[in-house]
Amino acid sequence: MSNSFEYIDIILLAMIAGFIFLRLRGILGKRTGFDGKAPAQFDKILKEAVINRMPKNNEIFDESAQDEFLKGAKIAYETIITDFSDNDNKLTTSKPLLNKETYNQFNQALKDRSARGHYAEITFIGVNSAIIKEHKKIDNILNVTVDFIAEVITCIKDKDKKIISGHPEKIKKIYDTWVFSRDVTSVNPNWQLVNTLT
Repeated sequence: MSNSFEYIDIILLAMIAGFIFLRLRGILGKRTGFDGKAPAQFDKILKEAVINRMPKNNEIFDESAQDEFLKGAKIAYETIITDFSDNDNKLTTSKPLLNKETYNQFNQALKDRSARGHYAEITFIGVNSAIIKEHKKIDNILNVTVDFIAEVITCIKDKDKKIISGHPEKIKKIYDTWVFSRDVTSVNPNWQLVNTLT
């Protein structure tokens, strides 16, 4: 008789654990601009996707490689946008994704915003489209220009929480053109954002 009660206890515990797991997945799966954390799959995509399959001749990369690149580019885009919305006056999670010049430009913009007493609120809805506008290789450097269309909810507030720009509830479309670059001879597989053309 006691054995049957033990089995019932195990089944009940398993059901409770399953319920908790589903609740956590539902909560943790929702991503906003306030968490400042890069998605776990980001490193894997950027490190494995494109260059290892790139042809050795003058071609750049084929359609399949471009698709893999765009997966990583979308994650990089979201990571950088949400990191820029954090109000700690310094980029953190997106630093490896930016070359030195772009990193300094973004950080200066954060400092200027803070000096004005403003702070940002952003919820990243998602990337609607990411299209490779052009790609070209100059010597060992491969540059890939990507047109992004994304949706966010964003606003800028002053120290008194008065809205300076944007709207805290309306979804806004944003259009960006970013240039990613990588030295194809480098052992470092990571791409970096080297320019923003918007």
